[in-house]
Amino acid sequence: MTIINPSMNEAWIRSMIKKYEESGALPMWELASNETGTMIGYNSVPVIVDSYLKGYRNFDVETAYKAIIHASSYDTSIVFSDDEVKHGIMPKAKYYNEALGFIPSDKENESVSKALEFAYNDWCIAQMASDLGKDADARIFSERSKRYARYFDKKTGFMRGVNADGSWKTPFNPRYSNHRKDEYVEGNSWQWSWFVPHDVQGLIALHGGKEQFIKKLDSLFQGSSAVDGQNSSADISGLIGQYAHGNEPSHHIAYLYNYAGQPWKTQELVDSILTTLYFNDANGLSGNEDCGQMSAWYILSSLGIYQVSPGNPTYALGRPLFDEATLNLENGKKFKIKALNNSAVNKYVSVVKLNGILLEKPFITHQDIIAGGVLEFTMTARAVVR
Repeated sequence: MTIINPSMNEAWIRSMIKKYEESGALPMWELASNETGTMIGYNSVPVIVDSYLKGYRNFDVETAYKAIIHASSYDTSIVFSDDEVKHGIMPKAKYYNEALGFIPSDKENESVSKALEFAYNDWCIAQMASDLGKDADARIFSERSKRYARYFDKKTGFMRGVNADGSWKTPFNPRYSNHRKDEYVEGNSWQWSWFVPHDVQGLIALHGGKEQFIKKLDSLFQGSSAVDGQNSSADISGLIGQYAHGNEPSHHIAYLYNYAGQPWKTQELVDSILTTLYFNDANGLSGNEDCGQMSAWYILSSLGIYQVSPGNPTYALGRPLFDEATLNLENGKKFKIKALNNSAVNKYVSVVKLNGILLEKPFITHQDIIAGGVLEFTMTARAVVR
């Protein structure tokens, strides 16, 4: 929406702020205009911050800032008629994150997934705080954004549950899933261990560098698709190895090769997902559409771009499906994406040019798009290894 209709996106944010003013909390997971308090994280935050950092600020910025700070805090004074909804919006996970600096798996359900989403949400808050000159807040939330590392077990290479006494939760099986009753939401450790969209370089460092990171990433896509557990989540679907395209926590993972210096693997995987996990029929999606995310991934990826970390106005490049597509921007400009020598066989990118200038890295910015111009891919049948 920040590309095709930023004004509508700003209107949604104004609605979010109004809900915060009236209810005391930003929306968490609405259904049919009713707050449900389900799912995790405080993901109104990246919607607000992403719009703000892209320059779309037609809303009360100071109130928005108060709202995102509040969303990260444990506040039991909010008033909802349904206690389950209230506790969903203010889970004890927020209390533990503030009091202990981590979320104990023996005290809080879905602890790892909550912690990883909290870290990303906090990173978004830090970006807006920094831009507003609120340096003390920026330092606090920047520190909180790095807490994902607390859950990374270097011996196994996975994100794991941590008990209140600091020990790892055992037994541990990265393929195991017990739907909504374990450390991971609608997934397992294989899928969630990559959820650090705001600090991919930090995640690479935890693995011991790019070589080990790539080796682990390869094993995600190339390993067995078996999921263990008698009550494993039905949301683990659209599998390529343990990668689960049928659910959102996996959606950025194919683009992580770009950050590790092997963009041809991103191009190959994105092509495979676009052409094998989407169909033009009643069963055309490999998972829950969830407010349009399955389709949004397809639309962006078919154009050859994907925003890995909303809040960071950068798009990773993949492989465009279309020979040419034009984005008609709200500011009256046009951004064209061309793919020369494009075909089903020619799924790899040999070179990319932005307005005639060769790109050295597989990324562009939101500013590049809204300025108008031409992004030109030249396609080839063989991976271009540099």
